[in-house]
Parts: sequence; structure tokens; C-alpha cells
Amino acid sequence: MLQLAEHYDLDTSALSDREIANELYLRVDKVPVSLALAQAANESAWGTSRFARQGNNIFGQWCYEKGCGLVPRRRPSGATHEVKKFDSIQESVNAYINNINTHPSYGYLRELRARMRDQNRPLDSLGLAVGLGSYSQRGDNYVDEVQNLIMQNQLTERDNG
Repeated sequence: MLQLAEHYDLDTSALSDREIANELYLRVDKVPVSLALAQAANESAWGTSRFARQGNNIFGQWCYEKGCGLVPRRRPSGATHEVKKFDSIQESVNAYINNINTHPSYGYLRELRARMRDQNRPLDSLGLAVGLGSYSQRGDNYVDEVQNLIMQNQLTERDNG
């Protein structure tokens, strides 16, 4: 269990075994295909962005060490972030799933997902998208964009395949 906790970036130092198990229950789960596809389409401009083409980054993930990625052309003065560069699209997907399953900003999404599981309901990407308000500086507008992409492109059809 401790290896799994380490993989999912869980600090276990002050947690009981029960608390570790409860937190892992929230983190060790899948992200619906429709949600990932909508976010990838949105973040990469359907795979045409410079970050997707030159850095295999289809989810717009940032990094903060000089040289870790591509410098955004319109990066604000004084900002130091870069858009992370990946060796492959698969590496970008893996990092995205890890980000959703571990970053504190997506705790609400993980709680929503756990509730769906507890109620034996299929994962609802439109409902889970509500937990992505922190993914973009656009906040609720970003959530709306992702939900619209899911609906307009009937992406939920991909969830059970």
C-alpha cells in the first residue's frame, strides 16, 4: 500500500492505514476517455498547437524548471513557467492522468468520481468536468468549453469501448 501511496504522491507520514486507504480510493481510478479527449482537444487546439506539435503536450501542462519545456510566446513578464515537453503523446497522457489523480486542485473531481462509484453509477464526464475549474485560468468558462466539446462531439460514446 505504501508503494501505491508513493506512486500517487500521497504523503503518508501523518496518516493512519485507514486514512491512506481512503485517500487511495479517491486517487486510484480512471479518467473517462471522453473527458480526456475533450481536454486534449481544448488544450491543444485539436492537436495543432505549437506545444502539441513540438512538445507532444496535448494537455497544456506546465513545468517550472528552466529548459523543461517550451516557453509560451505570450508568457507574462516575470513569469517563469514553461509548457512541459514530452518524449511522446503517451507520456503526455500518463502525466495528465497522474495530474488529475494526484494534484490537490482536482480533489473535488476525485470526490465526485468516488461518489459515482459508491452509487454504482457509470462515470459521468459532464459531471466530473465540474471539478476542473482550476485546470485553466478561465475557470467556469473552461468547464463549459470542456462540457460543450463532450456534448457536441458525442465523446461519451468513447467511454465504454
